[in-house]
Amino acid sequence: MVDCLDDLCEEVTGGSGTVGVIQEADRLLDADYFPLFVSVLCQGADRANSSVDLDGFPLDRPAISEHFVFEFREFDPGRVARLVEQPDLIVSQGDGFVAASLDPAEWH
Repeated sequence: MVDCLDDLCEEVTGGSGTVGVIQEADRLLDADYFPLFVSVLCQGADRANSSVDLDGFPLDRPAISEHFVFEFREFDPGRVARLVEQPDLIVSQGDGFVAASLDPAEWH
């Protein structure tokens, strides 16, 4: 899935980037795979947002912005943050949002 998300870059978007919206994300909160799903989306976004490959060599394309938004019917930021927290992610919480990204110390 990470490779597929990375492939969405320039060829599909024309270099403008992508935003994936997951509607009714409440249904995912109780799934055992929810934290892994968020991590995989972060990995895909990190690869797309990078201008170098996994070995650190420059890519033939510019970095492309790729983000994912989860829409909840009933949003409990504390619960979402607790469910998403993992050693490989940096999770931050603010007024009306929870954000997750790869921890560079773990991934780069």
